[in-house]
Amino acid sequence: MSLSDKNILIVGGSSGIGKNLAESALAEGANVTIASRSNPDLAGVTYISLDVTQMEETIEDLPDELHGIVYAPGTVNLKPFHRLPIDTFQQDLEINVLGAIKVLKAGFESLKAAKGASVVLFSTVAAKLGMNFHSSIATSKGAIEGLGKSLAAEWAIHGIRVNILAPSLTDTPLVHRIIATPEKQEVSNKRHPLGRFGKPEDLTHMARLLLSDEGSWITGQVIGIDGGVGSLKP
Repeated sequence: MSLSDKNILIVGGSSGIGKNLAESALAEGANVTIASRSNPDLAGVTYISLDVTQMEETIEDLPDELHGIVYAPGTVNLKPFHRLPIDTFQQDLEINVLGAIKVLKAGFESLKAAKGASVVLFSTVAAKLGMNFHSSIATSKGAIEGLGKSLAAEWAIHGIRVNILAPSLTDTPLVHRIIATPEKQEVSNKRHPLGRFGKPEDLTHMARLLLSDEGSWITGQVIGIDGGVGSLKP
């Protein structure tokens, strides 16, 4: 797989999966633009300061052609439903769904101009598999799956592919507190049929395939990268 000379926009690329993907894409010769609230300080990256909760439907200084957009911001608000205020649901929807909508509207013409582009969105295994305390994130990420599949159908005529990755627990700064101790890590490992929770590179490998020409016949898919949690019960 090669991303050489492809123009890739990664929103939320200052940490976690997004940053790992940016580093991998840079190593393969991609032209990477990161749009996020904080600067990742990665050599070779074009940085755009962006808060998706405040943006309109435009992003300044995007390339005329975009071969890929990766929307990687996320939220983790794990509480019983009755303890989640409406504001939390609104925040999750604003970041996970409306932010993606704004970015995709802003990048649509550049995606279309590439004549063969790829969009990668992120859901969660909890949107498919009912899980305690996940009602807010599962609601917003379920909406992302609906958005992604709808756009995959609508944008196929433009040669734009849209796919969604649905991970289980992955070791990123966003979820560090959940696996902050060896004891918590052991519990998390045991929940996964393959015996471990995820790493950012587990998601990066699949995102690279979907962004590359080798993934040119894949669209409209929700792909579980979850150690088997979403489909297996050993």
